[in-house]
Amino acid sequence: MSSLHDLRTTIARLRAPDGCPWDQEQTHASLVRCLIDEVSELIETIDRADMAHMREELGDVLIQVYFHAQIAEEAGHFDLEDVAREVNEKLVRRHPHVFGDHARLGSAGEVITKWEEIKAQEKKNGPPATGLFKPQPPRLPATMLAESIWKQVTKKSLPVPDETLRDAIDAKAATLDDATLGRELFILAAAARARGLDPEGALRRQSDQVMQDVEAAAQSNS
Repeated sequence: MSSLHDLRTTIARLRAPDGCPWDQEQTHASLVRCLIDEVSELIETIDRADMAHMREELGDVLIQVYFHAQIAEEAGHFDLEDVAREVNEKLVRRHPHVFGDHARLGSAGEVITKWEEIKAQEKKNGPPATGLFKPQPPRLPATMLAESIWKQVTKKSLPVPDETLRDAIDAKAATLDDATLGRELFILAAAARARGLDPEGALRRQSDQVMQDVEAAAQSNS
């Protein structure tokens, strides 16, 4: 009996009628904050290269995976085996240069390109995509959202009606380094705090505006 099997058994026992009242009450939605907290704590151990605590925090994240799978199994949707099977099949399918007869790839960049090509051909789960931009998780941090949007703009060569925005980005990119980036982001966040502004919300609204402007420009050019 493996430790993974033991953990699955423990989670099921906690959820059983004679198990733990707190665990019995949890739902997918109620566990979202727990998942965010556990992932954040794991990231902290990675930043510190704290391997002993990383092992512990990986376990806490693993609990969340098992917990959600157990709740889904109880409702008859899927179980942990289904989760593992699907993700394993996806890994094999998206690495034909390792598991298939595709030619070997020589760089990480080539791997990412092939991954995206295969991903684009696969059946999409979730709500159908509309518009030019790939849907983003609603809880994605604003900085990651902005980065993803601009990545899609450049990758797809989408029109940007505000040329001053593109010029400003190009000018920054030519001279920016990690230390300068951190300092400027900190200054903006601190200045926003001093003015009573919400930098997360402001950046998210700006990102939404860029998407809307690009979508409108693309439609007018078509």
